[in-house]
Amino acid sequence: MNNDHPDYLRRRLLTALALTPLLPAWPAAAQTPDTARILSLEWLPTELLLALGVTPMGVADIRNYNLWVQAPALPASVRDLGTRTEPNMELVQQLNPSLLLYSNGFGTPPEMLGRIAPAQGFSFNDGSGHPLPLAMQSLRQLAATLGLENRAQAHLARVEQHLQQAHEQLRAWRAVPLLLFTLMNAGSALVLGRGSLFADVMARLELTNAWQGETNFWGSAVVSIEQLAAIDDAQGIFFSHGNEGLLRQVQQTPLWRALPFVRKRPVQVQPAVWFYGATLSAMRFCDLLGHALGERP
Repeated sequence: MNNDHPDYLRRRLLTALALTPLLPAWPAAAQTPDTARILSLEWLPTELLLALGVTPMGVADIRNYNLWVQAPALPASVRDLGTRTEPNMELVQQLNPSLLLYSNGFGTPPEMLGRIAPAQGFSFNDGSGHPLPLAMQSLRQLAATLGLENRAQAHLARVEQHLQQAHEQLRAWRAVPLLLFTLMNAGSALVLGRGSLFADVMARLELTNAWQGETNFWGSAVVSIEQLAAIDDAQGIFFSHGNEGLLRQVQQTPLWRALPFVRKRPVQVQPAVWFYGATLSAMRFCDLLGHALGERP
């Protein structure tokens, strides 16, 4: 058939349209993204963006963000993009983002995101078991993408100052192990230990983590209430994500009342802080420790 025949040209056009989703919908030349049109599909990159003073146009799962992360608060203008595991991709495409931010290994595959806009992913753990320095590195990487290197430098200086202040403020607590936890249900708790963001922070503060058991890739573990009986002397700190009623219920049980660390020291209840966050979560954690513990055991 002649290559100029209308049917041939039509087939070529249809083939090109069918293949279009496999190709990036954005220019190959690198451009600085418009910071007013950035969407974040997971809370770790949301935090990185906020640390640079940039408000995302949209964030996934704002309802649970308000429960589990809480701070920084998101303005009412931020669009909810659906769940973090299955965001509303139709809405994402309609918003015509300049950049999509995601967490590596979580949610929508990057190749699907790349069909809509440039996409950049970040990891909570790179296998080193030290999320805090990785978070600082991730912040620098995002700042380089956005041309905001000076903001990253200023923010990281504030992080270091925050850690130094907390180090001095909590000096008297170095001999008392801290148990960091929340409740998942009436019979199990999520504890933070080796490999967690807060373990890195506590190492900088010269504080001891009471949970020395195994943890997962993210530095946390879901354990039964019975397993907490192995912890003798510790200051328990409970982080609430709207589940203080559950804590009160559990506190009435004979099992809870018999726990050695509970009998020795009252558990301190604090607002939520994102366990799997970055530098802002590290700073908030320092602040909550100060509120919970004070200057003396």
